[in-house]
Amino acid sequence: MIVGILKEIKPEENRVSMTPAGVEIMKQNGHTMLVEKNAGLCSGFEDSDYVGHGAEIVNTAKEIFDRSDMVMHVKEPLPPEYDLIREGQIVFTYLHLAAFEQLTRVLVKSKSVCIAYETIQKTDGSLPLLTPMSEVAGRMAIQQGAKYLEMAQGGQGILLGGVPGVDPGMVVIIGGGVVGTNAAKMACGLGAKVYVLDMNPERLRYLSDIMPANCFLLMSSPAVIRDLITRADVVVGAVLIPGAKAPKLMTADMVKTMKKGSVLVDVAIDQGGCFETSKATTHSNPIYIVDGVVHYCVANMPGAVAKTSTMALTNATLPYAVQIANKGWKKAMQENKEVRLGANVISGKITCKGVSDAFGLEYTRIDGLL
Repeated sequence: MIVGILKEIKPEENRVSMTPAGVEIMKQNGHTMLVEKNAGLCSGFEDSDYVGHGAEIVNTAKEIFDRSDMVMHVKEPLPPEYDLIREGQIVFTYLHLAAFEQLTRVLVKSKSVCIAYETIQKTDGSLPLLTPMSEVAGRMAIQQGAKYLEMAQGGQGILLGGVPGVDPGMVVIIGGGVVGTNAAKMACGLGAKVYVLDMNPERLRYLSDIMPANCFLLMSSPAVIRDLITRADVVVGAVLIPGAKAPKLMTADMVKTMKKGSVLVDVAIDQGGCFETSKATTHSNPIYIVDGVVHYCVANMPGAVAKTSTMALTNATLPYAVQIANKGWKKAMQENKEVRLGANVISGKITCKGVSDAFGLEYTRIDGLL
């Protein structure tokens, strides 16, 4: 198979979908690897590194799309790429389609084979290609929350860890999954008073065993959220429904009850955000203020630490890329349910229930297309 590694064109997205070491493994499996010029530069990988591991450097995205059986991205295709996607071409990347109706319709029209990193799922319910980026985003959420509590950044001037004789800051994390757990670890390590909310009692029991004494686990409910946010210095939105839009867990009226200069970090913004006042921001313009509350809603948080993120992402995606390239998408999906769950739009049909529900579009079971 001919596999193309595209340069990211989303503003300030510095990651690349495969490292030179990953390219070498794909080559060992018999595949031709095309890498767009300077695709890895912002992650610390020169074109010469890719050539040394067996890739061919290609000058334009158009040539990548024209020649490749499968194209790999980190982020979703953007408008300049829409007309380049071919019928039958495999697009393997983070798609987050439940938040992007226009892109969904474009991919349906293209009749391409769109496999989303974020909906590939193991039998235990874990999301192996989302996990490494969720780990990065969860840890970054606390770094950013702590920074924007500083008065120079618009915050109320609170040091999350406090000092002897002064109370630490209070962090509320809504969602106890991978993002929430990593955020809690960071916040607890700084010395903050941390509340983690989740609706799964078993998850709360697990977290109770592994988290330190300054982490408090509560069953999530609207009443609990309403109460805690009035006292919180940082609130992290860390909820996820695989493939579907994030639920709105905080209304605009609830945001009004928060302390002036407190910070909201919406890690779920890729899936539409879990705060009613959330709108996607960028690394160069990361925050805005609503009712005195600082909102940080950067849609590609791991892109700020591109080298770490790219290596972690390749570690996770490479085994699946090898399977798809070795077997073809149909056989890979027939033999591996995890890959099958990654199917979002196949040959003009929406095959992810969360995406069809988000826009009221027709849903087609992937089994019928295999």
